[in-house]
Amino acid sequence: MTEPKVELDRTGRAWAVLAVVTGALFLEGIDIAMLNVAVPSIAADIGLSTGSAHWVISAYVLAYAGFMILGGRVADVLGRRRVFLAALTVFIGFSVVGGLAQDSSVLIAARFITGATAGFMTPAGFSLLTTAFSEGTLRNKALAIYGAVGASGFLLGVVAGGVLTSWGWRTVFFAPAVLGSIFLVAGAVFIPREEIDRARGRFDVGGAALLTAAMVSLVYGIVSLGESVANTAGLSSIVLAVALLGAFVLVERRVADPLIPSGVVTSGLLPWVTAVGLLFIGAFFAWQFILTLYLQELLGWSPLHTGLAFAAMGIELVIAPVLTPRLVERFGSIAVMVAGLVAVAVGFLVSLRLDATSGFADLLPSLLLLGVAFAFIYGPLTSASVEGVEESAHGVAGGIVYTGFQFGAALGISLATMVLVAGGDGNLEIDDYRRALIVPALAAGLALLVGALTWFRRRARKSVAGAAECTLACPV
Repeated sequence: MTEPKVELDRTGRAWAVLAVVTGALFLEGIDIAMLNVAVPSIAADIGLSTGSAHWVISAYVLAYAGFMILGGRVADVLGRRRVFLAALTVFIGFSVVGGLAQDSSVLIAARFITGATAGFMTPAGFSLLTTAFSEGTLRNKALAIYGAVGASGFLLGVVAGGVLTSWGWRTVFFAPAVLGSIFLVAGAVFIPREEIDRARGRFDVGGAALLTAAMVSLVYGIVSLGESVANTAGLSSIVLAVALLGAFVLVERRVADPLIPSGVVTSGLLPWVTAVGLLFIGAFFAWQFILTLYLQELLGWSPLHTGLAFAAMGIELVIAPVLTPRLVERFGSIAVMVAGLVAVAVGFLVSLRLDATSGFADLLPSLLLLGVAFAFIYGPLTSASVEGVEESAHGVAGGIVYTGFQFGAALGISLATMVLVAGGDGNLEIDDYRRALIVPALAAGLALLVGALTWFRRRARKSVAGAAECTLACPV
């Protein structure tokens, strides 16, 4: 009678861990999504131009992408619970600093530090989850819930951002601090203490410094080029990033404990789903950023009106926890992910028909399709990312896939901004917004192509494996 109770206790603890790390992922999603809606109000109050307003978001994304892989490795080596709780504490503190900021430089610096702490918190939380549940049905269900609630942060954050911005944009910073404090207390209580396995190795400090500098430099270059193709600092940053990445590869070949353990990048589906995540999130952030400006600056909608319109994407909250796990069980993660990619590609194509007289009814089909897309993509993609990866490297794997998300966000916003202001006179018209909306449509199409190739590749590998097995075991 003892064993079932032990298993029940372990399972109950695993679901408690899921609740905490999912809450933290929701916090990160809602944090950046609320800022998307609040950007016009922040820019007007704090003195940022339309071309520079994206730095309120880009500074966060820049640091998030730069520190993600380092954060994953640190969590694997020093302890996931310790890193998760420490990062969450700093995240809360600098959310408050952002809310109190009186000028743009302090605000952008606070956003950078908040993004860096999220770069440690996300992979630590992801690996806490994947190690709490054994591979199989329970883990798939847990990851579907994790993905659904995490995606809802992106979706519902737009609604919350509209409501809070109507009270004052500073509340958009204070709300995540309050939520984060609740999750911090819950995490300290429910996440079990872990024994640090010295066999996990150490992380290479030199390699970590090189890779982090390369990631930050690369994203900075991409974001800067979004302001101007001829931006000298942006071009120099990209050249520097390439040099730093080259140095990182040379250093990692010579150290006993590389930052990215050998085989992680080439294991399973990780590189493929990371590419899909980069393109999908890039398309979403570009679309949301352009659409928010279109609704508020061209159509004259209020932040509250804009936020409430995006609430239609909340259909994802109904689909993801209930339908997605069943579909994954029946068809597999990759097939469900591809179905979601079809939905988002169609949704972005439909949004290209928006004009200066469009209303909510014209926007609704795209919003609903995007809600379906998040339900079918986010959870299955994160589940597929750790297939074939050793459990001891789940933090790094999570860091890699979430780095892809953040690179996608930076690239998507930068390219969309570049295309949006290409007219050059500063007076944006409907043709400028339509032109910019082509960026997410193309990115979604590329994501669908990579997803379909991944699906076909996986099926081919399974067929070959099945044939080989039959050759050895099937009767003649």
